[in-house]
Amino acid sequence: MPKLRSTAAVFTTMSALAATSILTGPSVAEPFSTAPCALHRSEAHHSEGVDTWNPEYTRPTGALDAVMIFLSFPDATPRTTPAELTADHFPATSRFFEQASYGRFTLRPHPLDHWLRMPQPSTSYAMKRDWSADDRAAYLRDAFAVADQEVDFSRYRVVYFVADPDAPGVDSDATKVVNLDTPMHVDGTDVRRVVTVFERHPPDRLVLAHETGHVFDLPDLYHRPVDGKGDWDTYVGDWDLMGSQFGLSPDLFAWHKWKLGWLDPRQVMCVRGAGPTRLTLEPLAAGPGIPVQGAAGAPAFGLGRGTKLAVVRTGADSVLAFEARGPVGNDRAGCRQGVLVYRVRGGAESGGGPVEVVDAHPHTEACWENSVYPPLADAPVSLGESFTVPGDGVKVEVEGRTASGAWTVKITPGLEG
Repeated sequence: MPKLRSTAAVFTTMSALAATSILTGPSVAEPFSTAPCALHRSEAHHSEGVDTWNPEYTRPTGALDAVMIFLSFPDATPRTTPAELTADHFPATSRFFEQASYGRFTLRPHPLDHWLRMPQPSTSYAMKRDWSADDRAAYLRDAFAVADQEVDFSRYRVVYFVADPDAPGVDSDATKVVNLDTPMHVDGTDVRRVVTVFERHPPDRLVLAHETGHVFDLPDLYHRPVDGKGDWDTYVGDWDLMGSQFGLSPDLFAWHKWKLGWLDPRQVMCVRGAGPTRLTLEPLAAGPGIPVQGAAGAPAFGLGRGTKLAVVRTGADSVLAFEARGPVGNDRAGCRQGVLVYRVRGGAESGGGPVEVVDAHPHTEACWENSVYPPLADAPVSLGESFTVPGDGVKVEVEGRTASGAWTVKITPGLEG
């Protein structure tokens, strides 16, 4: 199919550019989960509903190809090479998703080996965190125009535009995913979203994995203060990459793994009724080839297909989720281990607290020297402890560990469950 070369045509498409809050409604959806505790996907941006998959987004299953395009500017000579910038992000980003998905998803990078020159100085694009739509549109218009001379976009499901980090107008805070209200039609394919990368060299830890998560319809889990000051990590602390890429335990919540299709239906238990339910939770990060400390302290293998997530519905649009977290896999730097409890709201917007970790130890904190939010670093319910979730009356008791490293748990929904 012929390439689109007309700059005018590119500009017309890019004029429909919108910020990351743009999301077409869930009117056309792919059926996903019929479990009784599955929240319905709402019209909220990056809704945490798991009953259907929004086909506007790429499903991260199997192998997906990503192109990395390196952009230089007339007002700067790059001091790094594309190979160095590629190494800033890969294989770390691919390794994160490989482990998080239990080998069900592979992100394959295809970096260009040279710089492409943008037509305008870097300062002319006015890059910043809250980038204006017009300036961002001008940047992407020019980026697509120069890249389409060499890149066949029909080959790729993920697009990274990487700017020269040393150009004077480049602002690392502008790194984010840009959604296109009207897709960019190029090389016979629709490009709906682009990751714009303005990171320093070396970059922030796992920043590309976080932004790539948005390409797969995952929300921001951090809390952004109105004035930009204060704690950003009050919702989930260290416990999910979409909260902070600096977290000690950045593996994706089991709820997100369910949403992305990385958990089998039998790995999710819907806890129903008023009486107690006993179950065994495998460590979230446990998978093929990843060792877990067993009850006797020795490494144990073979976990990965058992129950990873327990869910108690607390309302028409809310649930409590329970999962076992420990220092293995993507969580190997974890501060505390045990059963983590968190609330999920299907109708909450990205950045509006769609997930909130419940602190089982609200009067203490931990790992203050390296946790992104020490008050939640010790949030899990530890071995031998019991905890009743405030406001919901749901009680969880962590009764023991198995020889293979799984956690035996009793959950009692109570009258409010």
